[in-house]
Amino acid sequence: MPTIRKSQKDLLTISKKRIDEIKAIPEEKIDYSDIPELDDEFWQNAEWVEADKTLPLTIRVKESVLDYFKAGGKGYQTRINAVLESYVRAKTGSDPSQPSR
Repeated sequence: MPTIRKSQKDLLTISKKRIDEIKAIPEEKIDYSDIPELDDEFWQNAEWVEADKTLPLTIRVKESVLDYFKAGGKGYQTRINAVLESYVRAKTGSDPSQPSR
């Protein structure tokens, strides 16, 4: 079963007002008809996938680089990590355990 990774740009933003509206919908009004049942076959083939841990790190980067990422607001460290992760995937292919060339 493949792991699907989402980038920050793939995440939806939703207002607090809309979240409150959704929470106010009674359970019996929610249509679950398009959600498939999770039968025994699904659970027999399911795999536990743990996310990579992030580690605290001190690193030197150019001020202009840091300013660029910080200009995007909260989550700049996550964005920096996403760029580095993308680079590693490009160098190693889909299997991160393969050494880069």
